Amino acid sequence: MEGIIIKGTGSYTPKNVINNIKLGEIVDTSDEWILTRTGIKERKISIDENTSDLAIKACKIAIKNAKISSLDIDLIVLATCTPDMLIPSTACIVQKALGCDNAVSFDISAACTGFIYALDIAKSLIKSNNYKNALVIGAETLSKIVNWEDRTTCVLFGDGAGAVVLSKSEEEGIIESFCKTDAKKYECLVAPSNDLNNPFIKNHIKNEKYLKMDGQEVFKFATTTIVNSIKEVLEKANMTIDEIDYIVPHQANIRIIEHSAKKLKIDKEKFYTNLENYGNTSAASIPIALHELNEKKNLKKGDKIILVGFGGGLTFGATIIKWCV
Repeated sequence: MEGIIIKGTGSYTPKNVINNIKLGEIVDTSDEWILTRTGIKERKISIDENTSDLAIKACKIAIKNAKISSLDIDLIVLATCTPDMLIPSTACIVQKALGCDNAVSFDISAACTGFIYALDIAKSLIKSNNYKNALVIGAETLSKIVNWEDRTTCVLFGDGAGAVVLSKSEEEGIIESFCKTDAKKYECLVAPSNDLNNPFIKNHIKNEKYLKMDGQEVFKFATTTIVNSIKEVLEKANMTIDEIDYIVPHQANIRIIEHSAKKLKIDKEKFYTNLENYGNTSAASIPIALHELNEKKNLKKGDKIILVGFGGGLTFGATIIKWCV
Protein backbone atom coordinates (compact mmCIF):
# COMPACT_ATOMS: atom_id res chain seq x y z
CA MET A 1 0.00 0.00 0.00
CA GLU A 2 1.32 3.42 -0.96
CA GLY A 3 1.46 5.96 1.83
CA ILE A 4 2.97 9.31 2.82
CA ILE A 5 5.43 9.64 5.69
CA ILE A 6 7.34 12.34 7.54
CA LYS A 7 10.89 11.51 6.51
CA GLY A 8 12.78 14.33 8.25
CA THR A 9 12.22 17.23 10.65
CA GLY A 10 13.99 20.52 11.31
CA SER A 11 13.58 23.74 13.26
CA TYR A 12 15.35 27.02 13.88
CA THR A 13 14.78 29.94 16.24
CA PRO A 14 16.71 33.22 16.62
CA LYS A 15 19.57 33.34 19.09
CA ASN A 16 18.17 36.47 20.79
CA VAL A 17 16.43 35.16 23.94
CA ILE A 18 14.01 37.50 25.71
CA ASN A 19 12.92 36.18 29.10
CA ASN A 20 10.04 37.53 31.15
CA ILE A 21 12.31 39.64 33.33
CA LYS A 22 13.79 41.35 30.26
CA LEU A 23 10.31 41.91 28.87
CA GLY A 24 9.32 43.56 32.16
CA GLU A 25 11.92 46.24 31.43
CA ILE A 26 10.08 47.45 28.34
CA VAL A 27 6.40 46.88 29.23
CA ASP A 28 4.39 46.84 32.48
CA THR A 29 4.52 43.13 33.31
CA SER A 30 6.38 40.62 35.44
CA ASP A 31 7.75 37.10 35.30
CA GLU A 32 5.07 35.89 37.73
CA TRP A 33 2.23 37.58 35.80
CA ILE A 34 3.26 35.99 32.49
CA LEU A 35 4.17 32.56 33.86
CA THR A 36 0.98 32.02 35.87
CA ARG A 37 -1.28 33.11 33.00
CA THR A 38 0.50 31.51 30.06
CA GLY A 39 3.27 29.11 31.14
CA ILE A 40 5.79 31.08 29.04
CA LYS A 41 9.24 31.80 30.50
CA GLU A 42 11.03 33.15 27.42
CA ARG A 43 10.75 33.64 23.68
CA LYS A 44 13.20 34.04 20.78
CA ILE A 45 13.00 37.38 18.98
CA SER A 46 14.65 38.09 15.64
CA ILE A 47 17.19 40.89 15.34
CA ASP A 48 18.22 40.60 11.68
CA GLU A 49 16.45 37.50 10.30
CA ASN A 50 13.20 37.62 8.36
CA THR A 51 10.68 34.81 7.97
CA SER A 52 12.49 33.31 4.98
CA ASP A 53 15.82 33.29 6.85
CA LEU A 54 14.31 31.28 9.68
CA ALA A 55 12.56 28.93 7.26
CA ILE A 56 15.71 28.30 5.19
CA LYS A 57 17.69 27.23 8.27
CA ALA A 58 14.92 24.92 9.48
CA CYS A 59 14.58 23.37 6.01
CA LYS A 60 18.29 22.64 5.70
CA ILE A 61 18.09 20.54 8.86
CA ALA A 62 14.93 18.75 7.67
CA ILE A 63 16.45 17.92 4.27
CA LYS A 64 19.64 16.65 5.90
CA ASN A 65 17.66 14.48 8.34
CA ALA A 66 15.59 13.08 5.45
CA LYS A 67 18.83 12.07 3.69
CA ILE A 68 17.79 13.59 0.37
CA SER A 69 19.05 16.52 -1.71
CA SER A 70 17.41 19.85 -2.45
CA LEU A 71 16.85 18.71 -6.04
CA ASP A 72 14.70 15.84 -4.73
CA ILE A 73 12.15 18.36 -3.41
CA ASP A 74 9.34 18.89 -5.91
CA LEU A 75 6.83 20.74 -3.70
CA ILE A 76 7.18 23.50 -1.08
CA VAL A 77 4.18 24.64 0.98
CA LEU A 78 4.99 27.36 3.51
CA ALA A 79 2.49 28.46 6.16
CA THR A 80 2.93 31.98 7.53
CA CYS A 81 0.99 35.09 8.49
CA THR A 82 4.21 37.17 8.54
CA PRO A 83 5.68 36.80 5.04
CA ASP A 84 8.79 38.66 3.95
CA MET A 85 6.67 40.51 1.39
CA LEU A 86 3.38 40.20 -0.50
CA ILE A 87 5.13 39.28 -3.76
CA PRO A 88 6.87 36.90 -4.16
CA SER A 89 5.71 34.27 -1.71
CA THR A 90 8.16 33.46 1.05
CA ALA A 91 8.23 29.90 -0.30
CA CYS A 92 9.78 31.18 -3.53
CA ILE A 93 12.55 32.92 -1.57
CA VAL A 94 13.17 29.70 0.35
CA GLN A 95 13.21 27.67 -2.89
CA LYS A 96 15.92 29.88 -4.44
CA ALA A 97 18.09 29.84 -1.31
CA LEU A 98 17.92 26.05 -0.99
CA GLY A 99 18.38 25.33 -4.69
CA CYS A 100 15.16 23.33 -4.92
CA ASP A 101 15.06 23.92 -8.68
CA ASN A 102 12.50 21.19 -9.36
CA ALA A 103 9.84 22.40 -6.92
CA VAL A 104 6.55 24.23 -7.20
CA SER A 105 6.32 26.66 -4.28
CA PHE A 106 3.62 28.73 -2.59
CA ASP A 107 2.50 30.19 0.73
CA ILE A 108 -0.71 29.62 2.64
CA SER A 109 -2.21 31.72 5.44
CA ALA A 110 -4.17 29.99 8.21
CA ALA A 111 -2.56 31.65 11.24
CA CYS A 112 -1.69 29.22 14.05
CA THR A 113 -3.33 26.30 12.23
CA GLY A 114 -1.17 27.00 9.19
CA PHE A 115 1.12 23.98 9.51
CA ILE A 116 -1.84 21.57 9.80
CA TYR A 117 -3.40 23.12 6.68
CA ALA A 118 -0.07 23.00 4.82
CA LEU A 119 0.44 19.35 5.75
CA ASP A 120 -3.03 18.46 4.48
CA ILE A 121 -2.50 20.38 1.22
CA ALA A 122 0.90 18.76 0.61
CA LYS A 123 -0.51 15.31 1.36
CA SER A 124 -3.33 15.87 -1.14
CA LEU A 125 -0.99 17.16 -3.85
CA ILE A 126 1.42 14.25 -3.40
CA LYS A 127 -1.51 11.87 -3.87
CA SER A 128 -3.08 13.65 -6.85
CA ASN A 129 -0.09 15.12 -8.73
CA ASN A 130 2.47 12.41 -8.12
CA TYR A 131 4.95 14.59 -6.24
CA LYS A 132 7.50 12.53 -4.31
CA ASN A 133 9.03 14.86 -1.69
CA ALA A 134 7.49 17.98 -0.19
CA LEU A 135 8.87 20.55 2.19
CA VAL A 136 6.10 21.59 4.57
CA ILE A 137 7.06 24.66 6.58
CA GLY A 138 5.64 26.82 9.35
CA ALA A 139 7.63 30.04 9.76
CA GLU A 140 6.91 33.33 11.54
CA THR A 141 8.50 36.59 12.63
CA LEU A 142 5.57 37.69 14.75
CA SER A 143 7.77 40.30 16.42
CA LYS A 144 7.20 42.59 13.45
CA ILE A 145 3.41 42.72 13.90
CA VAL A 146 3.25 42.72 17.71
CA ASN A 147 2.60 45.93 19.64
CA TRP A 148 5.48 45.97 22.13
CA GLU A 149 3.56 48.41 24.34
CA ASP A 150 0.60 46.04 24.76
CA ARG A 151 1.35 43.57 27.55
CA THR A 152 -1.69 41.44 26.73
CA THR A 153 -0.19 40.39 23.38
CA CYS A 154 3.56 41.05 23.31
CA VAL A 155 4.21 38.60 26.16
CA LEU A 156 2.68 35.75 24.16
CA PHE A 157 4.54 35.59 20.88
CA GLY A 158 7.94 34.53 19.57
CA ASP A 159 9.74 34.01 16.26
CA GLY A 160 10.81 30.73 14.71
CA ALA A 161 10.43 28.14 11.99
CA GLY A 162 9.85 24.41 11.73
CA ALA A 163 9.80 22.13 8.71
CA VAL A 164 9.23 18.52 7.71
CA VAL A 165 10.00 16.54 4.58
CA LEU A 166 6.87 14.69 3.52
CA SER A 167 7.60 11.76 1.20
CA LYS A 168 5.79 9.10 -0.78
CA SER A 169 6.43 5.71 0.79
CA GLU A 170 5.30 2.09 0.91
CA GLU A 171 4.46 2.70 4.58
CA GLU A 172 1.43 4.52 5.94
CA GLY A 173 2.58 7.65 7.77
CA ILE A 174 -0.33 10.07 7.64
CA ILE A 175 -3.28 8.07 8.91
CA GLU A 176 -6.04 10.68 8.98
CA SER A 177 -6.48 14.46 8.90
CA PHE A 178 -9.04 17.22 8.68
CA CYS A 179 -9.13 21.03 8.51
CA LYS A 180 -12.03 23.36 9.22
CA THR A 181 -12.85 27.05 9.51
CA ASP A 182 -15.41 28.89 11.64
CA ALA A 183 -15.31 32.45 10.30
CA LYS A 184 -18.19 33.85 12.36
CA LYS A 185 -15.78 35.39 14.88
CA TYR A 186 -12.78 36.11 12.68
CA GLU A 187 -12.54 39.58 14.28
CA CYS A 188 -11.21 37.94 17.47
CA LEU A 189 -7.71 37.77 16.03
CA VAL A 190 -6.53 40.09 13.27
CA ALA A 191 -3.19 41.30 11.95
CA PRO A 192 -2.32 44.28 9.73
CA SER A 193 -2.02 44.62 5.98
CA ASN A 194 -1.70 47.60 3.64
CA ASP A 195 -4.28 50.37 3.96
CA LEU A 196 -6.98 50.68 1.32
CA ASN A 197 -5.91 53.93 -0.29
CA ASN A 198 -5.92 54.99 -3.95
CA PRO A 199 -6.83 58.11 -5.99
CA PHE A 200 -10.44 56.94 -6.38
CA ILE A 201 -11.26 56.61 -2.67
CA LYS A 202 -12.80 59.54 -0.82
CA ASN A 203 -11.87 58.29 2.62
CA HIS A 204 -8.55 56.56 3.29
CA ILE A 205 -9.36 53.24 5.02
CA LYS A 206 -6.66 52.60 7.60
CA ASN A 207 -5.96 49.14 8.96
CA GLU A 208 -4.80 48.35 12.46
CA LYS A 209 -1.03 48.73 12.71
CA TYR A 210 -0.45 45.74 15.01
CA LEU A 211 -1.85 42.32 15.79
CA LYS A 212 -5.05 42.63 17.79
CA MET A 213 -6.66 39.86 19.84
CA ASP A 214 -9.74 39.34 21.98
CA GLY A 215 -8.01 37.05 24.47
CA GLN A 216 -11.14 35.77 26.22
CA GLU A 217 -12.91 34.80 23.00
CA VAL A 218 -9.80 33.12 21.60
CA PHE A 219 -9.31 31.21 24.86
CA LYS A 220 -12.92 29.96 24.80
CA PHE A 221 -12.58 28.92 21.17
CA ALA A 222 -9.27 27.14 21.78
CA THR A 223 -10.34 25.17 24.85
CA THR A 224 -13.40 23.83 23.03
CA THR A 225 -11.77 23.31 19.64
CA ILE A 226 -8.66 21.39 20.69
CA VAL A 227 -10.80 18.77 22.46
CA ASN A 228 -13.32 18.49 19.63
CA SER A 229 -10.58 18.31 17.00
CA ILE A 230 -8.85 15.42 18.75
CA LYS A 231 -12.14 13.56 19.15
CA GLU A 232 -13.09 14.12 15.51
CA VAL A 233 -9.80 12.99 13.98
CA LEU A 234 -9.81 9.89 16.22
CA GLU A 235 -13.35 9.09 15.11
CA LYS A 236 -12.39 9.49 11.44
CA ALA A 237 -9.45 7.12 11.96
CA ASN A 238 -11.54 4.67 14.01
CA MET A 239 -9.03 4.94 16.84
CA THR A 240 -9.13 5.69 20.57
CA ILE A 241 -7.05 8.12 22.60
CA ASP A 242 -5.36 5.15 24.30
CA GLU A 243 -3.72 4.24 20.99
CA ILE A 244 -2.01 7.64 20.82
CA ASP A 245 1.52 7.98 22.18
CA TYR A 246 1.87 11.78 21.94
CA ILE A 247 -0.27 14.80 21.22
CA VAL A 248 1.62 17.78 19.78
CA PRO A 249 -0.68 20.79 20.09
CA HIS A 250 -0.28 24.35 18.90
CA GLN A 251 1.79 25.94 21.67
CA ALA A 252 -0.37 28.89 22.70
CA ASN A 253 -1.06 28.75 26.42
CA ILE A 254 -0.38 26.05 29.01
CA ARG A 255 -3.83 26.55 30.54
CA ILE A 256 -5.48 25.60 27.23
CA ILE A 257 -3.48 22.38 27.15
CA GLU A 258 -4.15 21.53 30.81
CA HIS A 259 -7.87 22.18 30.30
CA SER A 260 -7.87 19.92 27.23
CA ALA A 261 -6.15 17.06 29.08
CA LYS A 262 -8.73 17.30 31.85
CA LYS A 263 -11.65 17.27 29.40
CA LEU A 264 -10.20 14.29 27.55
CA LYS A 265 -9.51 12.55 30.89
CA ILE A 266 -5.90 11.84 30.01
CA ASP A 267 -2.56 12.58 31.66
CA LYS A 268 -1.36 16.02 30.58
CA GLU A 269 2.07 14.44 30.03
CA LYS A 270 0.66 12.91 26.82
CA PHE A 271 0.70 16.47 25.45
CA TYR A 272 4.19 17.48 24.37
CA THR A 273 4.79 21.12 25.29
CA ASN A 274 7.74 23.48 24.87
CA LEU A 275 6.00 26.85 24.91
CA GLU A 276 7.85 27.86 28.09
CA ASN A 277 10.95 28.33 25.91
CA TYR A 278 9.44 29.72 22.70
CA GLY A 279 6.08 31.35 23.39
CA ASN A 280 3.44 31.22 20.67
CA THR A 281 5.20 30.98 17.30
CA SER A 282 1.93 30.58 15.37
CA ALA A 283 2.33 28.32 12.31
CA ALA A 284 5.84 27.36 13.44
CA SER A 285 4.87 26.01 16.87
CA ILE A 286 3.80 22.46 15.92
CA PRO A 287 6.76 21.66 13.62
CA ILE A 288 9.22 23.15 16.14
CA ALA A 289 7.74 20.93 18.87
CA LEU A 290 7.70 17.86 16.59
CA HIS A 291 11.36 18.34 15.67
CA GLU A 292 12.29 18.78 19.33
CA LEU A 293 10.44 15.59 20.22
CA ASN A 294 12.29 13.81 17.41
CA GLU A 295 15.70 15.24 18.38
CA LYS A 296 15.27 14.08 21.96
CA LYS A 297 14.91 10.51 20.61
CA ASN A 298 11.50 10.26 22.29
CA LEU A 299 9.89 8.90 19.13
CA LYS A 300 10.16 5.28 18.07
CA LYS A 301 8.99 3.64 14.89
CA GLY A 302 5.29 2.88 15.03
CA ASP A 303 4.39 5.61 17.52
CA LYS A 304 1.05 7.31 16.86
CA ILE A 305 1.00 11.11 17.17
CA ILE A 306 -1.80 13.66 16.95
CA LEU A 307 -0.88 17.12 15.68
CA VAL A 308 -3.63 19.61 16.53
CA GLY A 309 -3.90 23.32 15.79
CA PHE A 310 -6.25 26.25 16.26
CA GLY A 311 -5.92 29.91 15.37
CA GLY A 312 -7.06 33.06 13.63
CA GLY A 313 -9.78 32.73 11.03
CA LEU A 314 -10.98 31.06 13.13
CA THR A 315 -9.21 27.95 11.86
CA PHE A 316 -8.63 24.51 13.34
CA GLY A 317 -7.58 21.01 12.37
CA ALA A 318 -5.77 17.85 13.36
CA THR A 319 -3.67 15.08 11.85
CA ILE A 320 -2.81 11.58 13.06
CA ILE A 321 0.59 10.34 11.94
CA LYS A 322 2.45 7.09 12.44
CA TRP A 323 6.17 7.59 13.00
CA CYS A 324 8.04 5.67 10.32
CA VAL A 325 11.71 6.67 10.68
